[in-house]
Amino acid sequence: MGGKPLFALNIAAFPEDLDPSILADILTGAEETASEAGIPILGGHTIKDSEPKYGLAVTGIIDRENIKPNSAARPGDSIILTKPIGTGILSTALKEGIIDEHDVTDAINSMKSLNKLSSEIIIKTESNACTDITGFGLLGHLFEMCDASSVSAEISFSDVPFFDRVSSLAKDGTVPGGTKKNLEFVENHVHNKIEIKKFQLHMLADAQTSGGLLVTIDRTLSGNLINELRGNDISAHEIGRVTNRQKKVISIV
Repeated sequence: MGGKPLFALNIAAFPEDLDPSILADILTGAEETASEAGIPILGGHTIKDSEPKYGLAVTGIIDRENIKPNSAARPGDSIILTKPIGTGILSTALKEGIIDEHDVTDAINSMKSLNKLSSEIIIKTESNACTDITGFGLLGHLFEMCDASSVSAEISFSDVPFFDRVSSLAKDGTVPGGTKKNLEFVENHVHNKIEIKKFQLHMLADAQTSGGLLVTIDRTLSGNLINELRGNDISAHEIGRVTNRQKKVISIV
């Protein structure tokens, strides 16, 4: 983490049988978000496809002195998460008609929120390691960070923030396939000390869209970082700590 975006290109796939105004709305939303990030969209590419897809190819630069790698977590660090999780489970429930848009308002607002300010605040601190929580879920990205840093981590399940309805939906079996595969990949590296249920493990492994940042920082500095993040209306929760390397990379306590 620590890069500065310069410009972006649209990449879109769109069905012929959908109203082109939908694509126009997508591109307008992207332009507004890119403007919020302080960059222009210079063009892009669009192809025909049976399912609408959209993304941005972003070019940027980074100052080597400002890089926050995912490989520098240290034993004794606190682990801080800047957004609640559960967007994958909520999105699946919405697609299946189990919930309506009102139930995902908070999650949508979170996904629309950039990590720009969080990143700028974290870069200024003496934090050690940082990564974002996206497709591999909290457990997957935390495992990646610990493995790269040759450390382990303890996560307090009760301290991990989830969006409303995520627990009840997961308990009822509304879990996306990607989330299940995430857990299959990482489960052998997890020590479930408090024996939480399978659906709760799925919550921790839930594949996220536009998730928050996961940062480690010396525990003596964690309170100041959390206060600054929250003072800027950013959700920030201390969810665990980094430990010396153990046989199991992640312990749930």
